[in-house]
Amino acid sequence: MATTVITLIKQVPLPSEMRVGRDGLMDRTRAKSTINRDCTYALEAGLELRDENRDIRLIVCSMGPPSFKSSLQKALEVGYDEAYLLSDRRLGGSDTFATSYALSELIKYLGFTKDRGDFIILTGRQTSDGDTAHVPSQVAENMGIAQATFVDGVLLNGDELIAKRIIEGGHQILKLKLPSLVSFTPTATPLRRASLIETIRARDKSIKLLTIDDISLDANRVGLRGSPTIVSKVKTVKSSREAVKMAEGDNLIELVNSLIIDIKSKGFSKKVNGNRGRRDESGEDETLDGFEIVDFRDGARGVLTWAEVIDGKLSRASLEILTPARELADRLGDGTEVKSVLIGKDIYNLSRELIEHGSNGVIVVDNELLEEYQILPFASIFGQIIERYRPEIVIFPASIAGRELAPRVGVKVNGGVTADCTELRVGRHINRRMRKIYSPLLEAIRPTYGDSKLATIIGFQTPQIATVRAGTFRVPSREVGADGSVEKFSPNLNSKDFITKIVESTRGGDGLDEILKADVVVGAGRGAREDELQLIKALAKALKRQGVSATWAVSRAVVDEKLAPYERQIGQTGKIIRPKVYIAIGISGSIQHMAGVKDAERIIAINRKSSEPIFNYAEFGVAGEYMDILPLIIDKVNNGFTFGIDVE
Repeated sequence: MATTVITLIKQVPLPSEMRVGRDGLMDRTRAKSTINRDCTYALEAGLELRDENRDIRLIVCSMGPPSFKSSLQKALEVGYDEAYLLSDRRLGGSDTFATSYALSELIKYLGFTKDRGDFIILTGRQTSDGDTAHVPSQVAENMGIAQATFVDGVLLNGDELIAKRIIEGGHQILKLKLPSLVSFTPTATPLRRASLIETIRARDKSIKLLTIDDISLDANRVGLRGSPTIVSKVKTVKSSREAVKMAEGDNLIELVNSLIIDIKSKGFSKKVNGNRGRRDESGEDETLDGFEIVDFRDGARGVLTWAEVIDGKLSRASLEILTPARELADRLGDGTEVKSVLIGKDIYNLSRELIEHGSNGVIVVDNELLEEYQILPFASIFGQIIERYRPEIVIFPASIAGRELAPRVGVKVNGGVTADCTELRVGRHINRRMRKIYSPLLEAIRPTYGDSKLATIIGFQTPQIATVRAGTFRVPSREVGADGSVEKFSPNLNSKDFITKIVESTRGGDGLDEILKADVVVGAGRGAREDELQLIKALAKALKRQGVSATWAVSRAVVDEKLAPYERQIGQTGKIIRPKVYIAIGISGSIQHMAGVKDAERIIAINRKSSEPIFNYAEFGVAGEYMDILPLIIDKVNNGFTFGIDVE
């Protein structure tokens, strides 16, 4: 039987076109839109599979208004055979939970269920208007099939799919049985141009529009009614940085000397964090007399976190999330506890570290089959633990694994998920029309549209699930000898959850933690790739020789061109860092990239164009060619200059 490839795509508004409406929410109605960039890599992957297997049938599907037909038409013009658009006003307001349900039901309507072994679902990693990466995992869970996310290449071998997947610090080769779902990163092959012959053939192909009635979709499970999370408000983020101090001089030596004098003349400013976990509710209560207080938790209590293990050690991000978890528990009061879930092989010894960093208790699942993270058994185990312990809040690190695990678990336990949060707090929601106050609830705050907006997401059912960006919170202080419980949990393991085989796992070793811990990060963008990053790496090495904690990182454009691995990527779709000094070299300063460095104490920019947006964020700047400027700066570093970092 011939294999069918079903590619899911979305048409997204251009970020520059987005506006905030009177209700405080994003107004998409007048924004120009285009096919989501990540989706183009999934489209190309389908075409590549058919290049190698000519009998493959290619289907493209989307969900949205009739205007989305333009993106589906493009898919037909590059060679897809059939196109379907699920379009219905009742779908409006669907969160990722409801969206993934609708898409999975569309696929089932087309005749593809988990009992068939002849189809593959392809998606992009995430969409630019949401940046959650939830839908791939949620569709896979709704379909009941295996998945591989953050993939940049696949090969079909009979009824098996070989996928190369990005993991923290390296990559992994997976062997998946069909049916399965794969999501692609921008490191995959770009979408080809439509040929003249395929464009002509596309004229004879039609796009079939379907409503929720056509596919017998339950209207109560889509739209706002079927979404476990809602956006309660959106606000614009404004930078508080001072104007850049540009280096001055008539030649390169004078420019570099000017930069160094400027840096030495100004110390680091002290930053004060806001009152995380608190909100000012003064002035509200006097108008709320007679409102009913609704506690929707129905007995659910406690905060649960995932302690991710990488190469036998707790990931730094897993320790970071204990900070907001502890703050939430303290705010909730009534003896609310934080418990951490530890899954792996021979990992009991890590329990003490979690307790000493703030966990009240650790739930340990120790099994030799779980030595390496796998999405299916880990999601199943989490579902069983949530059913047993009934936490009100569950927090995952927004690592590569956490970003795919949390949404799959969310579907499994019927909980809404908020991605990439930078703040979590206990709040309430006032429904004046119904005269009800929903309290307490989790307010999950996350940047969107490249950190130009902050969205507050809330839900009204438990568990309330969130992933937290790495680098957002500091690791809590360690209290040696702290008391806490360690509980063994024995899950029901199903052999079907181990059908995906890990063929190979390769990690570089220094990746994530080095970038998160460094005092100085040298960042390279599209404008600094002429020498294949040699000078960027040389500057980081020179700083290390002076005793400075330093490393190098890159923008998304550099990763897309395969000049650096994904774990080195900084920005909205990469890592969030908080160094004392960020040196941006050849980086334009897009809001997507600056999302990853907004908490740097000092930003220094070097770019050939003084008009680039990066200088709006930088404290110090130099306009010039990096190939000419960096050798002079490296020489200064070799003679003791450390960008203001004290070295013992």
